[in-house]
Amino acid sequence: MMKSLLIANRGEIACRVIRTARRLGIRTVAVFSEADATALHVRLADDAVPIGPAVARESYLVSEKIIAAAHSSGAEAIHPGYGFLSENAGFAEAVQAAGLVWVGPSPESIRAMGLKDAAKARMIAAGVPVTPGYLGEDQSPERLQAEADAIGYPVLIKAVAGGGGKGMRRVEGAGDFADALQSCRREAAASFGDDRVLIEKYILSPRHIEVQVFGDKHGDVVHLFERDCSLQRRHQKVIEEAPAPGMDAATRQQVCAAAVRAAEAVDYVGAGTVEFIADASQGLSADRIWFMEMNTRLQVEHPVTEAITGVDLVEWQLRIASGEPLPRRQEQLAIDGWAMEARLYAEDPRKGFLPSTGTLEVFELEGQARIDTGVEQGAVISPFYDPMIAKVITHADTRDEAREQLAEVLEEAVIWPVRTNAGFLVQALRQPEFAAGTMDTGLIAREGEALMPPERPSEDALREAAGALVGERRLAGFRLNAPPRRTASFLLDGAAIEVVGSQPEDEGAEAVLISEAGQTWELRHWRITGTGAGGAGDGAILSPMPGRVIAVDVAEGDRVAKGQMLLTLEAMKMEHGLIAPFDGTVGALETEVGAQVSEGALLVRIEAEES
Repeated sequence: MMKSLLIANRGEIACRVIRTARRLGIRTVAVFSEADATALHVRLADDAVPIGPAVARESYLVSEKIIAAAHSSGAEAIHPGYGFLSENAGFAEAVQAAGLVWVGPSPESIRAMGLKDAAKARMIAAGVPVTPGYLGEDQSPERLQAEADAIGYPVLIKAVAGGGGKGMRRVEGAGDFADALQSCRREAAASFGDDRVLIEKYILSPRHIEVQVFGDKHGDVVHLFERDCSLQRRHQKVIEEAPAPGMDAATRQQVCAAAVRAAEAVDYVGAGTVEFIADASQGLSADRIWFMEMNTRLQVEHPVTEAITGVDLVEWQLRIASGEPLPRRQEQLAIDGWAMEARLYAEDPRKGFLPSTGTLEVFELEGQARIDTGVEQGAVISPFYDPMIAKVITHADTRDEAREQLAEVLEEAVIWPVRTNAGFLVQALRQPEFAAGTMDTGLIAREGEALMPPERPSEDALREAAGALVGERRLAGFRLNAPPRRTASFLLDGAAIEVVGSQPEDEGAEAVLISEAGQTWELRHWRITGTGAGGAGDGAILSPMPGRVIAVDVAEGDRVAKGQMLLTLEAMKMEHGLIAPFDGTVGALETEVGAQVSEGALLVRIEAEES
């Protein structure tokens, strides 16, 4: 067994690898960019080496810096994690050329599976079923159009060197093909430096089934059963589970055997995932499940396989890289229960899933689940990397139990002020098709707004929170957007609401967090207001995004007209002017020039003119 290991990655996967290595008595070395100097993975490792600026292409993606860090720290081996350089055959070669142990498949295997057309040709030769399509060398638009016409629409155009949903277009009919091909090629060239494509039959009720495989340096390969990753948004996995719902023993045996043949065809060593697409319109059947591609690395969703098999896949990686045989034979592997994993992201579902950055002032995530994370309370979610906060994994005797446990953990999450998709995940877990195990990859796109979490807490939750701030005895008549009376005003994530008839003693800035349905809101006691016109929330001007105030054009007490410029915010290198929503008076000015403001912060409050 190796004695020291450098992890060429960051975040939760680096922490995950470090924990297993430490249990095995292996010294660990982390690498970190300027943005990650205080990150959890840096503190968990025995040693850590800085590798440059926050931008990944100048740090985590520079193979020379990674290898130099291994040498300077005395590491014997490099584990690439996933993402970054994990499927880069050139990096694997450079690691080996530097006299270091590469924890992963050979460069030859990575290359063999890296190009989708060549990989499919190998699979056909190995007797692995592949999706009907065209993989030919003739890339002329005329030939590609003819092949698509022959396959029958809808078809999928895919970049040969693609991945992560990039360089992929669905085409519904012959008349749409030329434009879709041109668009796909542009994106493929920009993303991968290669504009070649292949054509596949588009499956109308697709399920994403993948099989975990492992090979050793002695020529043996086993599978560790399948996972279902069908719940996706824009080709990105959202919730994964193992085993796959609706998979009978005979179908499982055939699909897993095909995955083993795929791995054997490229002399595979280490952890890999063979991905299949299934036509689930009539249930899962081996004759309607086809090879898509192989990921030559450990997957984000590997914990669900660990849960149902009782093995540590990172330990297997390290043992196999050290030359040991596979820890178990195929007949020693079995499925125990059901596991589910949700990817908890720092993103706002109600704003198009835009990433949410900032400090995790509150990060409470606990319950009957395994939590794999690379952050902790007080950590900063930066704009430089993937916004995943944690993976939440549950394991139970049945699928329903695992699903409900996962929903409960996410439902009770308290994370602030960074926005997350926890509420969206709860909605998805309890969506009827997913609950029944009959989902396909189009479920999220079809359901749309139905999966969005609530915009505001329930009235009961608001009443309880307001009571904590001003006292239960003052809460008679509490409701949102109340008619004009003497009230205590509150800010709910910066938007004004009222507690009618209450008269708190102070106008302090106390605040409480409301956590409900996986969402977290801040309720802040703002001020006592007198009689006025209109709802209290009508004139609240909130910051639409994090940014810096570069101009303020009004002062408290100023009269303003509808459409009049109030202030200017600079964000994402662009200026955003905020204007008055109606005629009125500036009742409160809560910012100043030069202030850094967070998304949703109250900047100005306009009080409507009395009629």
